[in-house]
Amino acid sequence: MVAQIIFLVITLAAIVLFTINLRKIIRNIRLGKSADRNDQPQKRLMTMLRVAFGQSKMVVRPIPAFLHFFVYIGFVIINIEVVEIMIDGIFGTHRIFHGLGGLYDFLIASFEILAFTVWVACVIFLIRRNVMKLKRFSGVEMTSWPKSDANYILITEILLMSAFLLMNAADLKLQVLGAAHYTTAGAFPISQYLINLLPASEGALIAIERGCWWFHIIGILAFLNYLPYSKHFHILFAFPNTYFSNLEPKGEFTNMASVTNEVKAMLDPSFVPAEADPGKFGAKDATDLSWVNLMNAYTCTECGRCTDSCPANITGKLLSPRKIMMDTRDRITEIGKNIDKNGPDHQDGKSLLDDYITREEIWACTSCNACVQACPVNIDPLQIIMELRRFAVMEESQAPGSINTMLGNIENNQAPWKYSPADRFNWAEEG
Repeated sequence: MVAQIIFLVITLAAIVLFTINLRKIIRNIRLGKSADRNDQPQKRLMTMLRVAFGQSKMVVRPIPAFLHFFVYIGFVIINIEVVEIMIDGIFGTHRIFHGLGGLYDFLIASFEILAFTVWVACVIFLIRRNVMKLKRFSGVEMTSWPKSDANYILITEILLMSAFLLMNAADLKLQVLGAAHYTTAGAFPISQYLINLLPASEGALIAIERGCWWFHIIGILAFLNYLPYSKHFHILFAFPNTYFSNLEPKGEFTNMASVTNEVKAMLDPSFVPAEADPGKFGAKDATDLSWVNLMNAYTCTECGRCTDSCPANITGKLLSPRKIMMDTRDRITEIGKNIDKNGPDHQDGKSLLDDYITREEIWACTSCNACVQACPVNIDPLQIIMELRRFAVMEESQAPGSINTMLGNIENNQAPWKYSPADRFNWAEEG
């Protein structure tokens, strides 16, 4: 009974803490501007199933896609076993589903095989990050915490899978010894090879089995509460993020309604625009972005595929699309903490533009959408960059000289070049 009470207290505390942190993140996302992403529900659902569940954009890089597939499937399926662990923990039972017979044997065997593949994949991922040191896992934004975060998660998954297999090995040996409370049940294709490593004493085996059982479930609950502080929050947010992702063609940019109405009024004097507050042009701080942009930031996996595909970054420019997303997440998180500490009207004198993201970064972007195409969960760094550019140009009238020259030519010559429209086809006549 004492063990059951301890289990309930730990479980309830973990759920409450996770709920509090999750609500803070949702609150932070809602600080963003409104955006309508409720259209085309069937297409959105198919996009989520294809990209998030099917991981269709991962296959561009076959080796990590293959390894990630096993980690993903293992994470989803092995956690089915958590249902049994939760029931056993609450009621003090042991392998309560053993009555399923052959089906139970099949499930446990499947869990073991998947646990082993997850273990192997995580070891390979650790080697890729820390021994091979792949270039896309480095960068100015990949400071000690982002690097450590990835390693912590991989090591935790290795330990959890090891505990699961060791628990099963001890359980199997106790079943063979006929220990009380250890019903003969399950098939153990992997952990059976660990039996000879375990002691022969029944008391020692029970200590190992119970220790691994507690480590496994507490590790899962701790992992759950680590997610809100980690890049691995994409485990949860990848699904809504892909559902609410942009379905329009990637080269299509949004227009501001207030500017569109002004242009219509200039072209058609009879046009009477509806009265509306024009608001701010573009975005200076994270709260000026849409809630979709902020959800993108919390979904970022920091995998570096966007930066690895960015032509500006490849040619040595300062821009890193991954940094754009990480900076946005850090800034909205900071705003949320300020709200919790000082109230909703607190101003800390900082902004996303300049304090987190520099002007050089946003103007290095070529608007090619390579980062958007590369992201495995449909994150859109370009939209944030364009909003920051809009603020710089339309609110501050600050842009590089080449940009101002181009805008002036478009206004005067209807083209980015300095030539008059009347001279546009002179080259053809000269030919």
